[in-house]
Order: sequence, then structure tokens, then C-alpha cells
Amino acid sequence: MRNNISALAAVIVLFLVSLYIALPVDHPAWLENAMAPGEESRDLRNLTLGLDLEGGTQVLLEADLPLEQEIDPEAMRSARVIVEQRVNGLGVTEPLVQAQGERRIVVELPGISNPEQAINTLRSTGQLEFVDPAGAQLFGGVVINTSLHPEAVARLQDAVAAGEAAPQLTPYEQVFETVMTGDILRTALATQDQFGQWQIQFDLTAEGSEMFYEYTRANIGLPLVIVLDGRVLSAPTISAAIRDNGVITGQFTQEDADSLAIQMRYGALPVPLQVVDTRTIGASLGQDSVDSSLRAGIIGLSMVLLFMLILYRLPGLLANVALIMYVAMNMAIYKLIPVTLTLPGIAGFLLSIGMAVDANILIFERLREELRTGRSLRLAVESGFSRAWPAIRDGNLSTLISCAVLYWFGNSFGASIVKGFAITLAIGVALSMFTAIFVTRTFMRSFLTARGQKMLESRAMIGY
Repeated sequence: MRNNISALAAVIVLFLVSLYIALPVDHPAWLENAMAPGEESRDLRNLTLGLDLEGGTQVLLEADLPLEQEIDPEAMRSARVIVEQRVNGLGVTEPLVQAQGERRIVVELPGISNPEQAINTLRSTGQLEFVDPAGAQLFGGVVINTSLHPEAVARLQDAVAAGEAAPQLTPYEQVFETVMTGDILRTALATQDQFGQWQIQFDLTAEGSEMFYEYTRANIGLPLVIVLDGRVLSAPTISAAIRDNGVITGQFTQEDADSLAIQMRYGALPVPLQVVDTRTIGASLGQDSVDSSLRAGIIGLSMVLLFMLILYRLPGLLANVALIMYVAMNMAIYKLIPVTLTLPGIAGFLLSIGMAVDANILIFERLREELRTGRSLRLAVESGFSRAWPAIRDGNLSTLISCAVLYWFGNSFGASIVKGFAITLAIGVALSMFTAIFVTRTFMRSFLTARGQKMLESRAMIGY
């Protein structure tokens, strides 16, 4: 009994927390920041809606190479994966990133708040270089794998055209020899320093850590120029040997720091991409269709609750309470992950409600059978749950396997609506097992007191 009281208290606390997160109310800043570490704080008031429910931005990317040049299909597949990783790094879930022909990639961004930032992040090559300005030759000699600031190019061209000597260039403008590339990075994250200035903090791989340490140890007092796609981000002076991590500083806005960190984190594109088309897409279903879908869901849920109450009486009432908790926990998880809801995703959620009810029906029918054989109420409750568990487990496990196959299909072939259905159904099935076996069982055990047993032992209260 003491264990059940603790379990009941835990269930109530879990329900209250889930309900608080699920409701469209203002949430404390620390909670919203904790849900998106290193990113812009997440608004937990509303669910994240997909392109068909909310609209968004569609971007068409094309390989920025001559038409006559053949493109390696594997390189385009790798580019598509990197683009999808960058989209997810922007906080966009369930995007559509799909190959179109041999040279193009279609990207759909539901509910994106800053389309320009997203487009710049997607199309940037993301080639990071740590370069050494010492001893670089502007003219004559061979400089391998170099980057040159665009302003420096213009100054050099003007000097050559006028027959003048090459101007003295700053560390931000010189031609540099690459000593390390972005392959040495393990991760990169936009953070703020003690003065509130945005910077990019990076961690190194085990191999990259040794390379970085050896180079910085041998070049203390010299500048190390950090270049991304030919643009100098920073040229700090090496003050000490650096082994595991470092910081890139500069006059970054939050958007710039986030975008650069994402590009550094997911690596360089194997194929340069250019934006050939951008369009804003409105919600395809319309608000009336969304409202109708919500009404249908509420009516369906109400009918299920009424059915359980009429057929199973008091146990049905307890199952209905567990089902309401199930809905609240689903909504809370959708906000916390977050899950982008599309119409197929809503269908997966409603289907999972049916499976949650099915588990309770199996349990209560077993309970009736045990009571008919003459078992005591306490033994009938425990036996009903234990005997119903194999059928619940096998049915839900087969559904989860189907969800895994659907998710793989949607992820491999760019069918985001299939992936959304699989995600919401899998979450719902997992939660339905928890609410049916743990929550409903906890409620039933709570009634196994002297007074509660008299209520449950009444056939009118159990419905048989």
C-alpha cells in the first residue's frame, strides 16, 4: 500500500507537470531555454505545425557547377544529408529535404521565422580553414589551398592595373596557407561571453586536438586566421597552446553566430549549391479544415470516453482519467521534443488513442473473467493486468516495428508526412503502454481498500 501511495503521488505530479506544459500559457524563461540549449529559447505556448497546417518556405537548391560537368551521385546524396542536418540545427523539425533529379535539392521549411538566415545557412559551402599568414607569397611561388578576402582581391587588381607595387595587406586580407580544416572539429556551438557578446565555441576531435596543440604550441605569439568559405571570421593571436577546445570571436549577431556554428558543426558541402528559387507556401488545408479536424478528434475522444464509462462503470472511469492523462502527456512531449504536427501526424495520434483504449479493454475483460472464476477482487485485479500484458506487449511491439519501417522509409525517400505519422504513432503507443499498465493499475490498486473493495465488488460498479 505504501508503494502504491508513492506511485499514485508520482502519477499525479507527472500529470500536473504535463498539463502545465501542454496548456497554451506562458512558461518560465528557464524552462524554455532548457528545451533549446545553445539556441533561441523555444516558445512552449503553441504546438509546432507543419507546412500543410501553417505554411512556410520552400527553397530549390541546384549544384553550382557547369552543366556539362558530371556530378557524382554520392556527392549529391551527401549534400542532401548535410543540408537536412543544417535544417534540423536551425530548430526546424520534420522538414522536407528531397533530391529532385541529379542536380537539385528541394527543401521545405515549415513555420521558419527567419527565411533569409535559413537560406544563407543552407547554400553556404561551409568550408572551414585554420590558416597561417606567416611567409605567404602574394605574387610568385605557389600557395596551396588558399583563401583571399574579396576586398583584398579588388585592391590587388587595382594595384596591378595601375602598375603599382602590391599594397601591404592586413591579416584579414592576406593570402594564407591552410594548416588545418574543419575536419578537426567535433562540435561547434553559438554562446555568449561574460560581456554578452556572441561567439562560437568549438570542441576538437581526438586527432584534431593533437594537431591543434602541436601547431599552437609552435606558433605562440603569431596570428591564426580562421576562414569560412573564403571569409575571414577572426584572426586571434595565439597566446598559449590549445588542446581540446577554443573560441572564435568577432562582431557576430546571434543570427550570424547560430548560422556559422551550424555550418561548422555539420561540415562542408561536397558540392557547391546555389538558390534557384524561393517561395512562400500558405497552409494547404486552411483554418476551416484544421478546425474541422480538431472537432472530429474531440468528438471521437468523447465517444470513446462515454463507451468506456457505460461498459465498465468505475474501472472505465479510472481508465478515462488515465486516458486524459495520456492526451496531456502526448501534448507535452510534442512541445518538448518538439514534434511538428501535420495532418498525417494528427492521424497517428488519434490512432494511438484507439490503441490505448484497446489495452484497457483487454485488461478489464481479463478482470471480469477472473472474477467469474471466483477469485477475490485483489487477486482478480493483479491477475487481470498480468494476463493481459502479453497481448498488449505483442500488439504494441508489432505496431512499433511498423513505425520503425515507416520512419526509415520516410527518412530515406524524403516522405516527411510518412515520417511524421510514424513518429506520433510511436510516441502514442509507448505512452499508451505506460498509462494502461502503470497509471490505470495504480488507480485500481488505490481502490483496494476496505471501502473501495465494497464499491468494486458490486457488479453494477464493474459492469458484469
